[in-house]
Amino acid sequence: MLTEQQLREKLRKISALFEGASTTGERAAAAAAIERVRQALAALGRTEHPIEMQFTMGDPWQRRLFLALCRRYGLKPFRYKRQRYSTVVVRVPRSFLERTLWPEYVQLRDALNAYLNEATERIIREEVYGDAEEARESSG
Repeated sequence: MLTEQQLREKLRKISALFEGASTTGERAAAAAAIERVRQALAALGRTEHPIEMQFTMGDPWQRRLFLALCRRYGLKPFRYKRQRYSTVVVRVPRSFLERTLWPEYVQLRDALNAYLNEATERIIREEVYGDAEEARESSG
C-alpha cells in the first residue's frame, strides 16, 4: 500500500522523467525544467501549427489531472458552450501531445488510480466490511 508521501514522490519521479531531471538535487531545478518545456512548446507552436484536440474524460479526477497538466505547460484547456463537463478541448502541437503531454498524463493517471484503488479497498475493508471482493458470477 502506497502512502500519500510515497505517491507524491512517485508523481515527482514521473514528472522528473519528462522534465529531464534524474536526481533529487535536480528537483530543485524542476521549475526551470518546466520553463524549458514551455519554451520548447512555444517554439513548436511557431514551426508546427497547433491542432485542436478534444478529450472526453468521464472520471472527474482524471479530468482534473489532465487540466492541471495542460496548465502546467502553459496550455489553455477549455470546452465550448453546451459541451459536457467531461469534455476538454486543447490546442497543442501534435508532436508535443504525442511525445510529452499524453505519455506523462497516462503515467500520472495510472499512479493515481493505483493509489486511489488501494486506499478505497483498505477503507472499505477496515470501516465497512472485511470482504470487499467483487460479486460472484452466478449461472442462474
